[in-house]
Amino acid sequence: MDRRTFHAELRAMGSEFTMELIERTNALLAPLVPAPDESGTTRDIAYGPHERHRFNLFRPAGSEPAPCLIFVHDGGFVMGDKGAPGAPFYNNIGAWAQQQGFACATMNYRLAPEVRWPAGRDDVIAMLLHLASHAAEYRIDPERIFLMGHSAGATHVADVVAAPSGAAGKFAGAIMSSGFYDLSIALRDPFKPQYYGAELEDWSPMSPLPGLLASRAPCLFALCELDMAECHDQAKALADAWYAARGQIPVLHVQSGHNHISGARQIGSPVDSFGPLIASFIRAF
Repeated sequence: MDRRTFHAELRAMGSEFTMELIERTNALLAPLVPAPDESGTTRDIAYGPHERHRFNLFRPAGSEPAPCLIFVHDGGFVMGDKGAPGAPFYNNIGAWAQQQGFACATMNYRLAPEVRWPAGRDDVIAMLLHLASHAAEYRIDPERIFLMGHSAGATHVADVVAAPSGAAGKFAGAIMSSGFYDLSIALRDPFKPQYYGAELEDWSPMSPLPGLLASRAPCLFALCELDMAECHDQAKALADAWYAARGQIPVLHVQSGHNHISGARQIGSPVDSFGPLIASFIRAF
């Protein structure tokens, strides 16, 4: 499928976040994304005691230490997965990383309602510290570990950038796609209250935005043109606050012709416009 046909299909779906949009977008992308080199892949490595504390590690060819991308999946804080064997998503990101000469760790994390904020942040920190302490074993460069998340995953990454705790100085940069940064304007959909607390009237103390503004970690933010309206509101709030605090807008890329589902699932495919930006970001640091 060429880009023109692909984006025409996505535009015809619109931006309303429905199960039909999810299924149709997945059906379009699943045949297009690459499969990883399983000879360089190790699955379900434990980084903590919980059954969800597992990650898949994708290594590129060669013996030299490689930059490593940690990918934190989406799923509304209540669902989602790093990628089972043979699944298109998010093995596509591991396959893409291998092709770029990067290592990649796609991670699972604990989900609401079993846990609540800041469990996602804590799990990403635990994953990061595990990789850093096993860098030689995994053949990764401990000075070049990058965080990336989409949607809920981007919010967990934002929480780490905002309040890194023991992970301070352990990551080289962060990529956040379609995340939620200002919880004072977050919609109370069926999912977020399970993570932030339905009984709480004000979620703003849990917002990563103030910490993002204070951090000096290199950040790349992304949004999809056909994203749901809430993600556009969040990106505007981020840009406004960033400009007010720093006198400039953040590095924020709008992915033309993509929706909330295709934003990260396109990576590595022939219609991928995001992967080249991520690769350039990683190679710059």
